Amino acid sequence: MKNIYKALFLSKRFFQVLLALIVLFIVSFFFERLIDYLVIGFFILIGLLVVDLILIYGKSKGIKASRILPDKFSNGDENPVEVKAQNQYGFKTYLRIIDELPIQFQKRDFKIETELQSGAIQTMMYTARPTERGEFYFGSLNVFVKSGIGLIWRKYIFDHDAMVPNYPSFLQMRKYELMAFTNKLKDYGMKKIRRIGHTMEFEQIKDYILGDDVRNINWKATAKRNQLMINQFQDEKSQPVYSVIDKGRVMKMPFEELKLVDYAINATLVISNIALKKGDKAGMFSFSSRVYNQVMAQKRSSQMNLILETLYNLDTDFRESDFSRLYIDIKRKITQRSLLLLYTNFETLDALHRQLPYLQAIAKNHLLVVIFFENTELSIMLKEKAETTQEIFTKTIAEKFAYEKKLIVNELNKFGIQTILTKPQELTVNTINKYLEIKARGLL
Repeated sequence: MKNIYKALFLSKRFFQVLLALIVLFIVSFFFERLIDYLVIGFFILIGLLVVDLILIYGKSKGIKASRILPDKFSNGDENPVEVKAQNQYGFKTYLRIIDELPIQFQKRDFKIETELQSGAIQTMMYTARPTERGEFYFGSLNVFVKSGIGLIWRKYIFDHDAMVPNYPSFLQMRKYELMAFTNKLKDYGMKKIRRIGHTMEFEQIKDYILGDDVRNINWKATAKRNQLMINQFQDEKSQPVYSVIDKGRVMKMPFEELKLVDYAINATLVISNIALKKGDKAGMFSFSSRVYNQVMAQKRSSQMNLILETLYNLDTDFRESDFSRLYIDIKRKITQRSLLLLYTNFETLDALHRQLPYLQAIAKNHLLVVIFFENTELSIMLKEKAETTQEIFTKTIAEKFAYEKKLIVNELNKFGIQTILTKPQELTVNTINKYLEIKARGLL
């Protein structure tokens, strides 16, 4: 009886009918003829309530439901979650499904409403977009069911407590990997890079075919075979590619619910995977007051899993990033010339000048690409029309900061340091584009 009481809820329809009867009973004081009809109506309501109780509680398990979760969430992406329900009653039912979502989503009004014929099975899907890495705990799956009479709801509880870890965006990784090897990157803003010079490794000597570059003709082999032979080259491989993530306080800035460091982490996962598929070695590390999370560049099958697990727990702190310590660590541990993709953020020219000597020192031995971010909120502000004095003042300051970002790019380029100034949401595309450009031009 106690369980029945806990699972029983009177519906909105019941209270509407009851309220109508109360109002009519009040009116019956002035129209006495109504009282007999109202008494009959009241007993009909009680009778329907009893019938509804018998229908809903006639089966001990009238509804079966389950929640189907992925093994892990992909950070910043829409992840599918399925809810499967089966009606075991002998009549059509109406369901209200309330899933207890993880606290990180801060969503307290989630529900799915549907109807099921007798014996029917239905699969419903919704998406969840996590914006911080870590463990996401789901509560119970609550299913409320009512019959066609609709005076009461019966509550069923399924799937108590489930946990899904939220990893860096592996969905992006798969998407860009597919595009990189199906030549569809140009659809997402990728540039077709013209190859300059012969920055490639010799592969084989083959017969000349019309259209081959005549500059690659091997004259010795041609003389021996008495037919045109040509040297075939392939892209240089096994070059180390490191993603260096600044995890200092400058990377805490949020855009579209994700911190800058999360965009850097997602881009690191994608570019590491593409580098490995292209035959290069991929590695990564992060830094703030010191260097953390070091994964030395390798070309082994388990490298992506190691990088993924390392990125899973990476987060920002409130410290000032120490670029001098970064330089010392790179000089000691990375002896081979490598491509270093440095994800950081500079808001002012003064902030750059404090770190510029260390960036120059790193760039002497490695190909350094400094990647930092446009402030998209400023871009929106610059497009708005300023009407009041306060708005003019604010817009002028915004223009100064936006212009200073361009000065930072020019300053870095002046010292031969490659740069990417990008919107956070376009970081992955622009990073891949820069990597492919560097490979094509043979800069490494």
